Amino acid sequence: MISNNNESGCYIVKIVVPNQHGAWAMLLIPFILGVAASSFRLIHIPLLIGWFFLYLATYPLIMVIKGKQVSFYFNWAVGYFLISFVFLTLVMFAEWRLIYFGLAMLPFFLLNLYFVKRNERAFTNDMVAICVFCIGGLASFYIGKGALTSEGWSVALIVFLFFLGSTFFVKSMIREKKNKRFRWYSWGYHLIVLLLIYTLKDSWLWILPFVPSLIRAISLHNKKLTIMQLGIIEIFNSVIFLVVTSLLFLLI
Repeated sequence: MISNNNESGCYIVKIVVPNQHGAWAMLLIPFILGVAASSFRLIHIPLLIGWFFLYLATYPLIMVIKGKQVSFYFNWAVGYFLISFVFLTLVMFAEWRLIYFGLAMLPFFLLNLYFVKRNERAFTNDMVAICVFCIGGLASFYIGKGALTSEGWSVALIVFLFFLGSTFFVKSMIREKKNKRFRWYSWGYHLIVLLLIYTLKDSWLWILPFVPSLIRAISLHNKKLTIMQLGIIEIFNSVIFLVVTSLLFLLI
């Protein structure tokens, strides 16, 4: 958006970016863990840039679907998509099979657009969005490994379980804070995740990235926290998850 500053006579450009701050963690963490579980290659750089601008394009596109300042947001969406297209095309020249990951994302993305018109805050919509970001992590792993092995799927599973837990927690603190049943859903989910990870992984150390999530889900329930405070808590928890999980992939 461009606005006129009457005092100086200058024009200020306001960049359009998504307003869901938690999604930034969902964008970056799967990608970084995909690298940690495989190996870093220079091609990861244009892949990340293309992935980043593809995500940026989704917000103005959603605004267009909602019918808000259609011309303005449409221009931003096209601009972001073009930048993303340039970088992802460079990646495709190096590894054309990445197109399969894009095709895998498509049905989930279409479902997200469907929920924009129906119920954007639906729990199912959150799960669908998490799946899209997990596929981004799979693409990152594939670039580093050259194949999609069981370890790559492990990255996707761990990320999915973590962010689904975040969804349970945030909803239990905001939209479902008066729903006692949902509180038990949240707590039960976090406990089941620990048991699941302990059963599936070859070392008990893999439960460590999920322990802080369980602690904050139980200890912070019924606490009067602002949206900003919740956001800071989730950022802090996400950083802990990223660091610990990355170390486990690198060392075990």
